[in-house]
Amino acid sequence: MGANLVADGATFRVWAPNAHSVHVIGEFNGRERNDASLLTPDEQGHWRGFMRGVRDRDRYMFYVVGDGGEGPKRDPYARELETPFPSDSIVRKTDFPWHDTSYVTPQFHNFVIYQLHVGTFFTPNLPRGGTFLDVAGKIPHLVELGVTAIQILPIQEFQTQFSLGYNGTDYFSPEMDFAVADADLGPYAAQANALLDAKGLERYDIQDLRGEMNQLKALIDLCHIHGLAVILDVVYNHAGGDFGDESMYFLDRQSRAGGNGNSLYFTDRGHAGGLVFDFGKPEVRDFLIQNAKFYLTEYRFDGLRYDQVSVIDQDGAPHGWSFCQDLTSTLHEHRPGALHKAEYWGVNPYIVKPVREGAGFDTTLTDGLRIAVREVIGNASAPDERPLNMTGLARSLWPEGFPEHWRFVQGPENHDIVYSGREPRVARLGDPGNPRSWFGRSRARVATGIGLTAPGIPMLFMGQEFLEDKQWSDNFEFHRDLLLHWAGLDAGDKQMLDHVRFTRELLALRWRQPGLRGQGFRVVHASDGNRVLAFHRWVEGEGHDVMVVVHLSTFHRFDYEIGFPGGGGWREVFNSDVYENWVNPEVAGNGGGVNADRPALHGFGNSAALTLPANSVLVFAR
Repeated sequence: MGANLVADGATFRVWAPNAHSVHVIGEFNGRERNDASLLTPDEQGHWRGFMRGVRDRDRYMFYVVGDGGEGPKRDPYARELETPFPSDSIVRKTDFPWHDTSYVTPQFHNFVIYQLHVGTFFTPNLPRGGTFLDVAGKIPHLVELGVTAIQILPIQEFQTQFSLGYNGTDYFSPEMDFAVADADLGPYAAQANALLDAKGLERYDIQDLRGEMNQLKALIDLCHIHGLAVILDVVYNHAGGDFGDESMYFLDRQSRAGGNGNSLYFTDRGHAGGLVFDFGKPEVRDFLIQNAKFYLTEYRFDGLRYDQVSVIDQDGAPHGWSFCQDLTSTLHEHRPGALHKAEYWGVNPYIVKPVREGAGFDTTLTDGLRIAVREVIGNASAPDERPLNMTGLARSLWPEGFPEHWRFVQGPENHDIVYSGREPRVARLGDPGNPRSWFGRSRARVATGIGLTAPGIPMLFMGQEFLEDKQWSDNFEFHRDLLLHWAGLDAGDKQMLDHVRFTRELLALRWRQPGLRGQGFRVVHASDGNRVLAFHRWVEGEGHDVMVVVHLSTFHRFDYEIGFPGGGGWREVFNSDVYENWVNPEVAGNGGGVNADRPALHGFGNSAALTLPANSVLVFAR
């Protein structure tokens, strides 16, 4: 489908079953509509042809004549577009110079996801927003932090200047605003090549980085070189919000008198300002499945995050569920090992069951732990010692119906929750009046600490690692005050640096302690009145026992008895109180270890008397 360079020209193919005629008009034929530029229809409604003289980066459009009028249309399969809108489609080669490395996508239980928005993650050239290559400049920060994957919000071309990415219209084309112009590539090429030099790898030629397509590939290439997976957020439930006359909306130019049901790719059902795809048409299903294959193969993404699969199922009925099954079955066969993560509200375990029973996705976003963590952190900020719902928090640690812990993704922040006008970041939740107070800082450590030690695939939202306390917005022009505070890190803000150290060293602990990534899990103790939660994690059949103890009182507790799965010495391998004004000169804790030599308790044969620092997370291991 689309434009593909072969021999001394290119083939063109577009699905427009109800069109009267389709021409290819471009730089290679003077944009003339004549017999030479006319495509030939087949019985399936595809118009196809070969044009001589087409070269890489030539511009083109389809000129479509239908019952509802005539005019140019962009190629729905265009690999790249020209800025600004309305724009031409661009013919592109696929010869990016990937570096051959030994990188392998992590096993699912080893994923730790860092979610970011390309346009606002790092914006060193305001008033311009961030770009793919700006994200690449922060790879060393992400590697040092210890996450194993970045998940980028949708980057498919959208027609508005600012966007979260969920109103895309051109599915094979990366967003033009996320690319650096040719004239400005010099410093970016130098930065990328410095990253390659450090690894002893061949440099990019500046021509290798021209255009949004190659710059996105360079970001993924550099991430893989540095051991990071890259997951792409895709939107297959609907398209648009803003379409424009030259988009795939009414692509074969049928009469709009019959409503949106005549728009070829879509039904007349709306969602988020756009239209739901028509999953009953094989060509629409194929378009979306080919798009997913394209990103896994052409761009080498390590997985896909699927927006609002519940809309596909419900608003796309009766064909949405079978589309999901076709999608996941094809992709698992096409690229084994890639992660397929579904968003489905309310949470539905059948979304991750094999296709005979379910939709066949690997993992799904869940909200139980997020809601429970935010509830206890928010209530802890009240100026009293009221009981907290630690028993509810305990129940949320493993949502019902999921057989493996990596089947669900959890975290206290994400792009939806802390968007401008919605809910606060966890530091501000912990102390609404002063998120930088000890109360805000310590409770933010607890919220992040629970997410990084609980079952499931943990997910951080950009800035969470350095105590960002502002909401965020994709509209950086009107909300520059909500951009991430990288300047604080650069200036040596100690509170931020201490929080990064806390996050980094807790992530490092996940690798040193396999139990924190293991399948074994049991809630040991939960006390609402004492604001204490303890849970046990281990690797089934191997051991590697770990005990996690959470305490949310504003004072230290001494000689607090907790059951332990075995007697003898247990090392205190992590204490979040150490990171308060690192190294905390007044740290409370257990002196590096305890002896579980007390009587049976909490279903275990042994117990230990612990010192629980105020607002803390402790981890014990053999």
